[in-house]
Amino acid sequence: MSSNCIFCKIISGEASAEILHQDEQLMVFKDIKPASKYHYLCVPKEHIININYLQTLDHKDLLDKLISSGKKVLQENGGDINDIRMGFHRPPFNSVAHLHLHMISPASQMPFLSRLVFKPNTWWFQSVEQILEKLNREVNEAQNSKL
Repeated sequence: MSSNCIFCKIISGEASAEILHQDEQLMVFKDIKPASKYHYLCVPKEHIININYLQTLDHKDLLDKLISSGKKVLQENGGDINDIRMGFHRPPFNSVAHLHLHMISPASQMPFLSRLVFKPNTWWFQSVEQILEKLNREVNEAQNSKL
C-alpha cells in the first residue's frame, strides 16, 4: 500500500468509489470520468506502480484474473463484452501510479476524444494483448536464461 495513492485509499476504505466487485486480489469500480456507458477500472490490491513493473509469471496470472473479472463484472452490469476496449495507460500518461485496467463498453460509442485517449497500441495506451505478449516474452527469456 502507498499512503498517497488514491487507489490504495479506495482499497483500504479511506476513499470512496462505486465498487462493483472485490476479492482477495483485486477490486473493480466505476471510473469517475467514464469514456462510455460502462467504464470500469480493475485494480490489483497489491500496489504495482504501472505496466513497466509487470515481469513475473505471477503477474501474468494477475493480469489474466484482472481481465476475466473485469469482463465478468462488465457483462453482469449490462456491458457488451463483444464491443469492448481493454488496456492500460503507459507511463508517463497514466494519471494514477497504481496499475489499473480500463474496461470500456460499448467501445463503438466512445466520443472522439475518448477514442484518442484510449486508442490501442499507441505511445499512451496499450491493449491487454500487447501487454500479455510482452510479459510472456519476458517470462520466457527469464526462464531460458536460468537453463
